[in-house]
Amino acid sequence: MESFTLEGRTAVVTGGSTGIGRSIVKLFAAHGASVVVSHFGDAAGAEALAAELVDRGGTVRVVECDVTDDKSVERLGQWTEENLDAVDILVNGAGICGEVPFGKLSVDQWDGMMAVNLRGTFLVTRQFFEGMKERRYGRVINIASQLAYKGTVDSAHYCASKAGVVGFTRALSYEGAPFGVTVNAIAPGPVETAMLAGFTDEWRAMKFAQLPAGRFGQVDEIAPTALLLASETGGAYFIGQTLSPNGGDVML
Repeated sequence: MESFTLEGRTAVVTGGSTGIGRSIVKLFAAHGASVVVSHFGDAAGAEALAAELVDRGGTVRVVECDVTDDKSVERLGQWTEENLDAVDILVNGAGICGEVPFGKLSVDQWDGMMAVNLRGTFLVTRQFFEGMKERRYGRVINIASQLAYKGTVDSAHYCASKAGVVGFTRALSYEGAPFGVTVNAIAPGPVETAMLAGFTDEWRAMKFAQLPAGRFGQVDEIAPTALLLASETGGAYFIGQTLSPNGGDVML
């Protein structure tokens, strides 16, 4: 549909070499965007993805960035200034998860989770937000989680970090909207990615039983939500929203 074309737009996707981020990169490229795959420590995966999409006629480039490090994020910003006309779309997809009972949760584990999931979202958004406002156009899409609403055992640090992403999204949307910059989030339910590989069969069976959909989602079922929010017309009236493709795990 024409409403969802990204022709002439440039997107940066952090965490773009794996999981949901990878699927978003592929969908954005298929709809005409020039895409920058931002990764940390996954050069092989990012380069392979870029080569695959370039072979299909896409415009995809690769940059390494540690989203927790302000200097690394500044270098990402400098690279885009030197190599791109502008960044129109930002997807903050870099994230980590983990299970630790609260009584055993260390300060380092808490800080590490916040550093990637919340600080990283802040740093990368800050790098590009003012430029979007100056050009009076932009799309910021933050990847949260349905656990920001639901919570779960042994994941206080993860749930708090993703709840912070939702609050950050809502607050920043007020500053962006008058300048044509929309800020929204996606809060997926459990999705078949490497993040879930470490969970036990017992946990998976328990989770399946909780889900009205009766299964985990696939990354390709999440990426279209990002395409909607990123598009010029389809996403224009979503302001400060968190859309939640989650198999019914949370019904808002």
